[in-house]
Parts: sequence; C-alpha cells; structure tokens
Amino acid sequence: MVIRTVLGDIPPQELGVCDAHDHLFLRSRRLPGRELDDVAAARAELEAFRAAGGAAVVQWTPHGMGRRAADLAALSRATGVHLVCATGLHQAAHVAPELTAGLRGRLAEVFVTELTEGIGTTGVRAGLIKVAGGFHTLDAHARWTMAAAAEAHHATGAPIAVHLELGTGALDVLDLLCGALGVPGDRVILGHLNRFPDAVTQRQAAGSGCWLAFDGPSRTHHATDWQMPAGVRALAEAGFGDRLLLGGDTVTAGARSVDGGPGMPFLLRRLRPRLAAELGTELVDRILTQHPGKAFSVDWA
Repeated sequence: MVIRTVLGDIPPQELGVCDAHDHLFLRSRRLPGRELDDVAAARAELEAFRAAGGAAVVQWTPHGMGRRAADLAALSRATGVHLVCATGLHQAAHVAPELTAGLRGRLAEVFVTELTEGIGTTGVRAGLIKVAGGFHTLDAHARWTMAAAAEAHHATGAPIAVHLELGTGALDVLDLLCGALGVPGDRVILGHLNRFPDAVTQRQAAGSGCWLAFDGPSRTHHATDWQMPAGVRALAEAGFGDRLLLGGDTVTAGARSVDGGPGMPFLLRRLRPRLAAELGTELVDRILTQHPGKAFSVDWA
C-alpha cells in the first residue's frame, strides 16, 4: 500500500502531519475573481503550513478547475511538503459546459489515465478521485460522475473523495457508491460533514466504514468550529474515532494565510489544540498522521 504523491509513491508512514482536504489552486465559474491561481502565493502558503508543523497536503481540485498539475512537483520539491493531486469532476455549475460535454462516454477512462499514466504531459499522477453531490440530493450529473468514479476505483483501487454540498446527502452518496456501485466503504471519504452536524447521520455514515472529513474553518452561517469538537468527540465515543480526517479547504485567494485569511496553518495553529482539549492529544495526532496514511493509500492495480 502506497500513497501516490506528485513526486511518486511513498509509504503511508512517510506522509507525516497531513491536511487531508485543501486546495493550492482552484478556478470555478461560481467564484469569479476569487481564483487560487498564483504559484508564488501557493509556495508561500505551503511554507507557512510547513513552519506550523505540516508535512503533507491532499489537494482535492479535480479535472477542469485549474489544478495546475504541472506546477505541483516543483512546489513539493521547493517546500518539502508532500502533495497528493486529484482527478475527478465537480458539480456541473463549477465547470465549463463544453468540458463536461467533451467527457461524455469517456469519463472513467480519463480518471484512470490520470491516476495511472499522468495528467496530460505533466508526468504527475493523481492519487484520488474527487466528485460531488448536491444539496440533499444527487442529480443526474452527480450520478454520472460517481458511476465513473466507481468504475475508475474498481480499475485502480483509488479512493473516492466526495464534496457534500453544505455537508448534506451523505447517506444517498453511500447508497449509490457503496451499495449500487460496490465501492468498499473504506475507499470513500465524505467531505464537509462539519457543515451539517447531524450526529445520527454521521454515525450511520461511519457505520459504512467510510472516512468522515471535517474540513474548513468556520464560515458565516456554517455550524463548523463551534460545534465540530463536540461532534467529533461524540463520534469517537460511539466507536468511530478511527474514521476521522481533518482538512482546511482553502477555496479562495482571500482565504489563504498569506493573503490575510486563516489558510492552511489554521488547521494546526488553532484547530489542533482546540480538538486536543476535547479529544486528547493522542487521538488528534492519529487523525492528522495515521488516518490520512490509511485513507489515501492504495494497492495500485
């Protein structure tokens, strides 16, 4: 089992302290003028994360959203931070319609190629597949992308990371991916569960064996930081402490620490000690180191 970074495959134990869901680069039609598209700023953000004790970042930016895969290897070498890149496809609203149309009939093939051969001519291989649900529902686009992700998983073993819109729809996603499409629960990572803190749904989701990602500092009208520690503690007390991941999910330029926002260091500078007070240092350390090593490692087919 190895983790596929932009510089090659590494053993899980070499990953170190990991931000399990973040973005160095991201462009979306829904966020005009707020793009993450600055290589110098990305390097500075990684250096700030490294200075805070970070060692690895899993970038969930998928196909068609400005991943800048060609720049990732140099950034990893320059900063000493392991980077894992994603293939996949986000909600239709985030990507150009002509790009989506061009992927019809070959989406799974694109995912597999980017996982096994590389992204274009960059030489960088993706290490996970990122797809997305909708708000309390799965539309036709989501079902199409998830079916392709499942096909690519079965061909490669790659994990599937899922953006849950405002944290909703977790059980529908698991019914589709793990039920109808036969993806093992431990190969699915559900993102943004902190944005919809339904303890019953979270326990039901964890019962599938999937990974539960709590990612991103508080935003307006989001029940995140102020409820997240108690919710994570409840999951741990229910026996699901070994299914948890933490991430920063920096999605706009203004959210980077080097541009005045919380950025990647916030995960270690503020959230880590807050969670340690609730859960104990030992569990938080495992969530930041051992758990990403398990969630993103693959016996590549």
